[in-house]
Amino acid sequence: MGVTEQQIIELIRKGEGLDLEFKACRDQLNRDVYETVCAFLNRHGGTLLLGIQDNGIVQGIKPDVAAQIRKDFVTAINNPQKISPPTYLAVDEVTVDGKPLLHIYVPESSQAHRCNGRIYDRNEDGDLDITDHTVQVAQLYQRKQANYSENRVYPWIQPGDLRTDMIEHCRNYVRINKPRHPWGNMQDMDLIKSAQLYQPHPETGKMGVTLAGVMLLGADDLILKVCPPHRTDLILRKVNVDRYDDRDLVITNLIDSYDRILDFVKKHLADPFYLEGIERRSLRDAIFREVASNLLIHREYTSGATTRMIIEYGRVVTDNPCRPHGFGRLDPATTVPFQKNPVIGAFFRQIDRADELGSGMRKMMLYGKKYGGADPELIEGNIFRMVISVPEFGANPAEVPQIISATHPPEQVTGEVTGEVLKLIRAMTGELKRTEIQKKLGLKHEDHFREAYLLPSLNTGLIEMTIPGKPKSSKQKYRLTDKGRMFLEKNS
Repeated sequence: MGVTEQQIIELIRKGEGLDLEFKACRDQLNRDVYETVCAFLNRHGGTLLLGIQDNGIVQGIKPDVAAQIRKDFVTAINNPQKISPPTYLAVDEVTVDGKPLLHIYVPESSQAHRCNGRIYDRNEDGDLDITDHTVQVAQLYQRKQANYSENRVYPWIQPGDLRTDMIEHCRNYVRINKPRHPWGNMQDMDLIKSAQLYQPHPETGKMGVTLAGVMLLGADDLILKVCPPHRTDLILRKVNVDRYDDRDLVITNLIDSYDRILDFVKKHLADPFYLEGIERRSLRDAIFREVASNLLIHREYTSGATTRMIIEYGRVVTDNPCRPHGFGRLDPATTVPFQKNPVIGAFFRQIDRADELGSGMRKMMLYGKKYGGADPELIEGNIFRMVISVPEFGANPAEVPQIISATHPPEQVTGEVTGEVLKLIRAMTGELKRTEIQKKLGLKHEDHFREAYLLPSLNTGLIEMTIPGKPKSSKQKYRLTDKGRMFLEKNS
């Protein structure tokens, strides 16, 4: 889902401006490329095209040095000696007229950045060094504070008020999974400062923990004080569509919230076998890892609206309050990623709870149709909505494709075959209504029948609905699947 050649051509025709810069970079990076990155971060973001001359001529990057230029760029922007605070940008390689180019989208940052110790801003004429212009620097900091609520400073909250066990948890994670990561050897205060969670108040200058710091590392009671509306409502609504079948109301820090969201997903969503090359990949986990991080990273925490994730039959719907950068349905092929809470997002990437900006959406779109049979829908507004199709075991394969590999033949049963399930499938003859199956089994209580017999049988794929798209239809019946018949033959 990266940028296309046609999109690059259209950018070149547009010409350089406030949000677009060309750099030749024939065999090495231009010395001023990082000044432009800094200026884009400090202003409204922009796009860098490496391999294009100032006049728009496609010169290209020498093929034998393209990989090294890409590596040098990524290394430098992650180096606080070059860009402070460091940033994390995706670099896409694209070919135009047979010549390799590098496309880099630089989002607006919630922080004020420096390049080699100098502060750069952007205007129509290019990159301006404003370090010695006190008024312009003050305006930059004030604008960042006003535009990004995650940077709100609470001088009455100090690093010692945060959870030391959560800080240690994050530090241990990078020690194990990223041995060279600087957080591994930092003291608590240094780690908090490195993550940009301890800032001066823009008016008084007094240091305090930011909203991002509280949401990431604060105790639950502290979170409640600074952000009373914060909650993530996880709902399963398949059988009892008027209320819910299961619910988890998550009111805690963002790191534990992430884990709770994924636990709820794993509890209630199928994970069909999928083989990518020679390795098994969990499509469910790949998709909902992005969903979970999106719900937490891109939320507008000053909003009073509740974040919700509702698992329904055949789909998952999420609603998340946000500060929109646009309105309407997003087209992943043309949408430019925009960071809502860059500091929170950067922290999540350090502990591998999120992918690089834009790559998570591409991954979700790549696997969405393979997992649930339809592309995810992303609709931006004051409430950001995602609609993701998900497979239901026992549904009509023509409507919700099952993903099966040669090493996972159809007769293999997914899920636990309990004694209740075995009794039900042995009672199945032809197509039966729910009441008819219940009568054959001698069961009087509908709720018990659904929970202990019917739903587990559907989840194993041994039976299916005759009208899978309308689970509550008065004409709904159930029948054995080919898998169910094979299982009966082997277990008769």
